[in-house]
Amino acid sequence: MFTLDQINATHAKVKSGADFPQYVQDMKQLGVVAYEMYVTDGHARYVGVGQELRSEPVRPPQFIAVHGDKQALEHALSMHQRGQTDYPTFCRQAAEAGVEKWTTRTVELTCTYYDLQGQVLLVEAIPLPAGQ
Repeated sequence: MFTLDQINATHAKVKSGADFPQYVQDMKQLGVVAYEMYVTDGHARYVGVGQELRSEPVRPPQFIAVHGDKQALEHALSMHQRGQTDYPTFCRQAAEAGVEKWTTRTVELTCTYYDLQGQVLLVEAIPLPAGQ
């Protein structure tokens, strides 16, 4: 059974998208099998075997573009994964690209980005951390 405190401590270690593969492995070790991150205000839903937790919003609601822009999302992801943007900047750029939420699956190692209509904008394969 995982707690929001454990999740927050794991999240605090992430400085940029370059840290994401290790973050996903750490979440998996906690027992999180999937989580949904909502871009508008940063609240999340974490799912484990027989367990579900929801976090509170972490920022005031921000505007999500009505139409998804896959190219803009891919550009924002590329910058973030190279460590060129921090998490709040990536979230703002994702909102501008029309991302309502993303779902990360720790067993399948995928991250799926959805627009406001629930349509998939992008499915990203999550690499294993360096050295694994």
